[in-house]
Amino acid sequence: IPRRLHPRAEMLELPFLPFCFLLSILGLLCVAFVATWFQHWHGGFSWDGSNQTFNWHPVLMVTGLVVTYGAAALVYRLPYTWRGPKLPWKVLHGSLALLAFGLAVLGLVAVFRFHNVHGTANMYSLHSWVGLATVLLFSCQRALYNPIHVFFGSTILMLSVVSCVSGINEKLFFSLKNGTTDYKLLPAEAVFANSLGLLILLFGVLVVGALARPSWKRPDAQSLDSSQ
Repeated sequence: IPRRLHPRAEMLELPFLPFCFLLSILGLLCVAFVATWFQHWHGGFSWDGSNQTFNWHPVLMVTGLVVTYGAAALVYRLPYTWRGPKLPWKVLHGSLALLAFGLAVLGLVAVFRFHNVHGTANMYSLHSWVGLATVLLFSCQRALYNPIHVFFGSTILMLSVVSCVSGINEKLFFSLKNGTTDYKLLPAEAVFANSLGLLILLFGVLVVGALARPSWKRPDAQSLDSSQ
């Protein structure tokens, strides 16, 4: 049964599908920006243990833990899921979440491989601690029930955003301190990567806002069937 809103709230109500379309464009921009950053300024991608192996790490993490995971979180906000059997949508939600987890694991493999080949220490920065904790929470999430599952979903997404933004900052400090223009002087790479961070932050905030919006929740979200 559709919810009755206060007249003033109805005036402020946003259609979900146009919002979802704009959010999709924003997500694609996040992926395009991070791929362009490492293709243009850091030599592209490979899997031979070189610097180009590390370049897979940010691309896979942004694509998996932020964009794909955000899409998985919003599946049940689609109006099409509010009627008929939930099983196909559960499969889609689970498949997107599994894809996001797989991409994140590959991203971890890339950075650990790079560090091990070059003798670089692992797990010493706050970025690495938050990132690994996010993936570990993600791996445990499927055992949770609603509404705890929904709460942890939003938490994991925001932790993913924090990990990505701190990783961008860490990479810029490393890459701009030797033989290039200082970070504080905002060379083109710094402006581009900072813009990527803002896009990721905006994407995460909009997804969490959509999850919290009462009028976009499935009408039977609190039912026994939904919890099961």
